[in-house]
Amino acid sequence: MANEAMPNESLENNTINHPIEKRLTSLLPFVLFLVLFLGTGVVLTLQGEDFAFYQLPASIAIIPAVLFAIYLGKESLNDKVAQFIEGAGHQNIITMCIIYLLAGAFSIVASATGSVDASVQLGLSIFPDYLLLPGLFIVAAFLSTAMGTSMGTIAAIAPIALGFVESANLDAGIVAGCIISGAIFGDNLSIISDTTIASTRSQGAHMNDKFKVNFKFAIPAALACILIYAFIGTPIPHQLAADISIIGLIPYITILTLALMGVNVFAVLIVGIILAAIIGMITVDYQLSAWINDINTGFSNVQDIFILALFIGGLSELVRRQGGLAALTDLVQRLAKRISPNNNKRASGIGIAALAFSCNFFTANNTVSIIITGDTAKDLATEGEISPAQSASLLDIFACINQGLLPYGAQALLLGATLGLSPVDVVISAFYPMILLFVASFTFWRMTK
Repeated sequence: MANEAMPNESLENNTINHPIEKRLTSLLPFVLFLVLFLGTGVVLTLQGEDFAFYQLPASIAIIPAVLFAIYLGKESLNDKVAQFIEGAGHQNIITMCIIYLLAGAFSIVASATGSVDASVQLGLSIFPDYLLLPGLFIVAAFLSTAMGTSMGTIAAIAPIALGFVESANLDAGIVAGCIISGAIFGDNLSIISDTTIASTRSQGAHMNDKFKVNFKFAIPAALACILIYAFIGTPIPHQLAADISIIGLIPYITILTLALMGVNVFAVLIVGIILAAIIGMITVDYQLSAWINDINTGFSNVQDIFILALFIGGLSELVRRQGGLAALTDLVQRLAKRISPNNNKRASGIGIAALAFSCNFFTANNTVSIIITGDTAKDLATEGEISPAQSASLLDIFACINQGLLPYGAQALLLGATLGLSPVDVVISAFYPMILLFVASFTFWRMTK
């Protein structure tokens, strides 16, 4: 799904308005949020609490951080509230929120009408017992590359994965790791991904050139990931149903086909919800009242994620306006030059990668982080004589790596909500972004000898 780029205000203006010491303090609200959310979960886990990371929902933990950011701002209260609302209402944020709602509704309706069971049975009949995990990764990677969106991919596959978990007794965390790994692979590599569009536009690169550079990093990492999932996968005995209900597969076949055709993910999910209901009415006497209730239940299931996405967007805008992200940019540039003072190209590449990675840590949105750091990355690329395709690739890769490992990122939250997992459990088994971090870093280091 290719979203329009967010207008990128000059980072230099922020640099003029605030000294760097004060602007760095603008990042403290994010630190507070992480301490509250992750710290509470870790402490309760050590105390043996069940579902420790659900005891303090992220949508609640972020409220003190938002209030802290408003307190740190120098403008009037009305201006700061307006900034928060502007960030919460940004196109990328609203897009994610609508996907959450539709994905939640589709998951419940598909489960109630038997589509999930049919998909599980077919999947179990195709993959050998020991290749279910690599199979899930490959399907997610293929679909995400074709659709250009990790969120759309997760929305389509997560309900099927839930059926695998329940029917084949698979470890839910490992299954979630397979899906998010494949989804990040495609999000990073696809030429129609919003991250690809943002990175190539900001760096003045051609998409095909960026794809060729990305390919060299992504494929070795994907192959290594497949081998790991194949190695840790154990034979899982299961009993197939005597008859697989082919009609129950129609919603999934349809949404996958539409996704491959490049149809907007909103339309894809709406068609899936309607088709699943129609098939349920034909096969299991699914009533209109039940359909309405299930859609409402699906919406309710993603309430926390919906709220968190809005608050993350608003908080990111407050921090950006206060100069926090500009301060982060300056700091990364300085550190990169210290790491490799005698190799300007390598220092610039490290700076670009670190910018995208660290900025995404604070925005939890890989597209937004690319847009925010794009101008600075282009300056670094010019200074270090890095080609536009290479700088675009570095931006995209390291933003996506961080996004795939964030427990408060949209992908982990959606998978956690669908599979009934803590988002931390989701990212722990996301091996692809971990491997890609090593492969991309090592390869670029060798390229700049």
